[in-house]
Amino acid sequence: MVERVSRLQRNRIHRALSRPSLLMGADRELVLITGLAAVILIFVVLTAYSALFGIAVWIGIVGILRVMAKSDPLMRQVYLRHISYNPHYRATSSPWRRY
Repeated sequence: MVERVSRLQRNRIHRALSRPSLLMGADRELVLITGLAAVILIFVVLTAYSALFGIAVWIGIVGILRVMAKSDPLMRQVYLRHISYNPHYRATSSPWRRY
């Protein structure tokens, strides 16, 4: 009788499928929204001061978003899930139980 040694099967997990979607080192959606807000500010007011202010605000916010993404790349998704929860859950066996 020959004894078979089982080996674990190895599957490759591609890095692009498991890494968070970042743009310029920050959350992609937040960077695009802040860029859109800065462009709207620049083109609505149409002064040199508004252009400088819009660019400065965008660079500052992207810097803050990069720090946030460096600590946790999924912080936005975690926060959105956190605020969807109730502040208090009753100690019942089922959510459909009569009180």
